[in-house]
Amino acid sequence: MNYENLLITVENRIGTITINRPTKLNALNKTTILDLHHAIKDLGKNKEVRVIILTGSGEKAFVAGADISEFSNYTIAEGTDLAAEGQSKLFDYIENLKKPVIAAINGFALGGGLELAMACHFRIASDNAKMGLPETSLGLIPGYGGTQRLPQLVGKGRAMEMIMTAGMITAEEALSYGLVNRVVPQVELLPVCADIAQKIIKNAPIAIAKAIKSVNANYEDGKNGFEVEIKSFGKCFGTVDFTEGTTAFLEKRKAEFTGK
Repeated sequence: MNYENLLITVENRIGTITINRPTKLNALNKTTILDLHHAIKDLGKNKEVRVIILTGSGEKAFVAGADISEFSNYTIAEGTDLAAEGQSKLFDYIENLKKPVIAAINGFALGGGLELAMACHFRIASDNAKMGLPETSLGLIPGYGGTQRLPQLVGKGRAMEMIMTAGMITAEEALSYGLVNRVVPQVELLPVCADIAQKIIKNAPIAIAKAIKSVNANYEDGKNGFEVEIKSFGKCFGTVDFTEGTTAFLEKRKAEFTGK
């Protein structure tokens, strides 16, 4: 499928999505959000893909926010629908995807861009990256999950400060906050993400999916994460991958997982 604002590659079982709106610093608009939904859905169903890497084109920006020109005249109802639709189709969708999604933050990740990165399962940043949620400087608040995911990652106090000051933090600050897992030179960003992806690919796909579900359950209202973990743990015993993994361990050989 061809996308207006995305570049898609599949190599070595890794699907890479590059948001490609360089003249807009890869800002999110409705078309791009919808394209991302379909691209991630397609890669999620692709049996040849085990890990997805999400990044931005160029050396300046991952995603420098939402496209403000698109919603500057919205009403209350339209603004509410914008946030609800975006969260459902993209941000929550990524968070709950059964395959790992790694955000390769290659520059500015602001507003919706940082929210997009936070929806991914974890984040690697280049050393020139800068991150922030500037919405309050526009008379808004983060609407794509930023007020929820940022405190989960950095703690309530730091999240409050970042949101209320509308300021940016450096990649090193983001690392110290726990917002990103690693900071690397920009030239090494995608190779490092690919290396991490290959380490994930060596493991059982169903177990990875169950782990994602179990970790996420801790942050969902009405869910008992421990109960989800127990049930998910038990279900792993019924998989071919469990038999292969334990047999390979006992036979002192490398496991060959099939995702069954």
